[in-house]
Amino acid sequence: LKCCLGVTPAGVPHGAMADLSELSLDTPTEECIDKLEAAGIPLQLLQIMRQLARDGGVHPLQVPEQVSQRQRRDPDEEKRDRILESFDLDGIARYIAEKECKKVVVMCGAGISTSAGIPDFRTPGTGLYDNLQRFNLPRAEAVFDIAFFQRSPAAFYELAREMWPGTYDPTPAHFFIKLLHDKGILLRCYTQNIYSLERQAGLPEDKLIAAHGNFDKAHVVQSDEEAPEIEVGIEELKAALDRGEEGWQALRREKGGLVKPKIVFFGESLPDNFLQNHRRDLADCDLLLVLGTSLVVAPFNSLVGLAACSAPRLLVNREAAGTSDELARGFRFHTTGEGENWRDAWHQGDCDSGCKALASALGWGEELDALIESKGASEIHRAPWAAL
Repeated sequence: LKCCLGVTPAGVPHGAMADLSELSLDTPTEECIDKLEAAGIPLQLLQIMRQLARDGGVHPLQVPEQVSQRQRRDPDEEKRDRILESFDLDGIARYIAEKECKKVVVMCGAGISTSAGIPDFRTPGTGLYDNLQRFNLPRAEAVFDIAFFQRSPAAFYELAREMWPGTYDPTPAHFFIKLLHDKGILLRCYTQNIYSLERQAGLPEDKLIAAHGNFDKAHVVQSDEEAPEIEVGIEELKAALDRGEEGWQALRREKGGLVKPKIVFFGESLPDNFLQNHRRDLADCDLLLVLGTSLVVAPFNSLVGLAACSAPRLLVNREAAGTSDELARGFRFHTTGEGENWRDAWHQGDCDSGCKALASALGWGEELDALIESKGASEIHRAPWAAL
């Protein structure tokens, strides 16, 4: 099993390896996943296991073969002629203008918000997960695990009070996404972020899909997934959390269960608007921009591989992420063989400078500056090819 998953036994405790040898298809799903986690199975695969178990009834031990099948080369990934003159921002800008792109899809993560003062999740030393030690969690991600929340809600509630939206402003990267919309070329923005800064920057509701939810609404966590959802006013939840444990315990008694913001936890399904739109949007897109995400969380990271094979893809991030050796149909900018990469570019750096540079390459630099200065209010002329 470990060989299939690409994990070597080196450094794995002997007891954990012994536990793996005892696993079978009769082992309960959560028990199986707990033992795989203790044995060092990568987080990305654990997330895939939980998702497939919940949505498709797939046992964790059946996942390796499914992953292997997904990662085998498919016809769409065979060598082909390049469609970018250069694999950089200038090449992307030239393609947008010459091909008159009108269906740009943006995927964005925590990296577009760090300049607003919001920590990302995984940067060593400053990331949110590194700063959760004080909660004495079994693992950092447990604070966003629905099963752990139902057992021990206090850690998330304390964290939620600290990260509650309202004190942060949109960044230049957020206004760049708004610029794409104002230019008439944005099909959709898919965000992993929960602070609604895209909306604050002026992006219309129908152009934004918050794949991991946000703080706009709250609901009662119910054990019966088929039961009708019970919504709770987000201000009512905030008032309860401001009163500490006494407040959220009282709200729990009043509502008949724990109340949390509509943030998607590990173990919960993604929002309906994500499930209903993502495949069609990615199939229709003529350009994919990926901004500030490590692309390790499934199924959000799978959107990269769903983009039409004729659509260029640009990653703006401090580190390489989502490459084809780690993600099915992932980025190929790291490949060196002739024809191996025909459409992918990586701009290494922060999102604000990358977005400003791309806007300048398109001749839209002054308009982006105006949007930033006016906090989204500046009037923007549509791209000539997208004129109404």
